Amino acid sequence: MSTTDQVNWFRNSSPYINAHRGRTFVVMMTGEVLDSPLLPSLVHDLALLNTLGVRLVLVHGARPQISRRLHAAGLETHFEHHTRITDSAALEAVIAAVGALRLKLEGLFSMGLANTPMHNASIQLISGNFVIAKPKGVRDGFDYQHTGEVRRIEVGPIRRQVDAGNVVLLSPLGSSPTGELFNLNAEEVASTAAIALAADKLIVLGDGVRIDDEHQRILRELTPQEAGRLLADQRLQDSALERHLTAACHAASNGVARAHLLDAGDDGVLLKELFTRDGCGTMVTRETYETLRGARIEDVGGVLELISPLEADGTLVRRSRELLESEIQRFLIIERDGMVIACAALYPFPDEKVGELACVAVHPQYRSGERGIQLLRQLERRAREQGLERLFVLTTHTAHWFQEQGFQPADVHSLPAQRQQLYNWQRNSKVFVKTL
Repeated sequence: MSTTDQVNWFRNSSPYINAHRGRTFVVMMTGEVLDSPLLPSLVHDLALLNTLGVRLVLVHGARPQISRRLHAAGLETHFEHHTRITDSAALEAVIAAVGALRLKLEGLFSMGLANTPMHNASIQLISGNFVIAKPKGVRDGFDYQHTGEVRRIEVGPIRRQVDAGNVVLLSPLGSSPTGELFNLNAEEVASTAAIALAADKLIVLGDGVRIDDEHQRILRELTPQEAGRLLADQRLQDSALERHLTAACHAASNGVARAHLLDAGDDGVLLKELFTRDGCGTMVTRETYETLRGARIEDVGGVLELISPLEADGTLVRRSRELLESEIQRFLIIERDGMVIACAALYPFPDEKVGELACVAVHPQYRSGERGIQLLRQLERRAREQGLERLFVLTTHTAHWFQEQGFQPADVHSLPAQRQQLYNWQRNSKVFVKTL
């Protein structure tokens, strides 16, 4: 990446830096990730989030490390429903593995050499008895012994630590009020903690985590309901991926706005997901009454109803129903409970690799929810897919809003020749251009 590219990336990341500051993220790293040679880089990225004001709670797994210790001791391990049955001997391996991983992470978060990204960083990684457990008991005739479930998360102490700027570390090991220790499912710890803390995000970092559609394209976004159908249909062949998606679905269904599933084998995946427009993983989001989609012919009436007041006051150019019907495929809409509450259109000029953003409108009752920005981002994505390199817009009333979204003032002569011929000099619209 050139110096110019680095500068542009840093500039473009600033809105996300502002959006994430002060937010609470619960980040889970599987045991496989803790064995990865990329772990130091991942810790650097987590430290960067802390530096940027993100309130971090980390959860780590330990499955492969526990299995290795059991194998070295000549002990067999048994799983039922993807859950390890932990007897007394296995519990000793769990305690040893978890203790070693805690120390490993403490060491990595303490790095501060001059030639490392954590130079001058002073981050306290705090662990303790934040997870209260209970025995899983006997299920379907299997006694899980020292395998447990999360009873509760000690929310108050965790919040005091993250309020102080510290990073909290939760392990897949919980204590009970009777003083016993129980081996826990790391995904359950992570999702339960995210819900209890009212976290803004749950992020699961695993080895080779990827959810594809039927065309082998990564699924960028799922609702909890869609995720639940994937799990019910048993389309996922990987038991680890099932656990990750179940945790994400559980969190998103219980108050966590977004749950992200990321492949930690992709160096920098955390930064790419959080500080770029398109991200690089799968996100499970809470289902809303709103849908952003391409417009259909039956939406013409709703779009006309939405834009008519803006046409009347001169904000938008008038469009007849016939014209709108012929161009409806160029529109995106946001529909809320059957009502069109926002729309925007893209008119490409492929020879010049330019597109016109037009007819951006949001219902007055819904202008506080960044719906215009959502439409703009989706149309920018569509424009890039069509090979367009720039967008332009003509506006008389909303120049400042477009400038806030990265558009720069330009003159009529910067428009495609075909569009220059149609320019309405009496309307005298201002021209703004954005490079994609």
